[in-house]
Amino acid sequence: MRKFVMLVLAIFMSLSTWAQCAMCKATAESGQAAGSTEASGLNSGILYLMVFPYLIMAAVGIAWYRSQKKKSATL
Repeated sequence: MRKFVMLVLAIFMSLSTWAQCAMCKATAESGQAAGSTEASGLNSGILYLMVFPYLIMAAVGIAWYRSQKKKSATL
């Protein structure tokens, strides 16, 4: 139960960050339309930072799946 509560809190706390990413990306795209080369680097940085939470969630999911699979094999 405690893990579930922590997961729900983590999801709700991260929802407010989506608005900031969208605003930053929109600013970068408008700068890129004006001829700025820094915008493409900023967009790449945003994508780079977005990858790690998904990799961590995938690693936790795989570890949990293997743990459950191991438990069911011993029963």
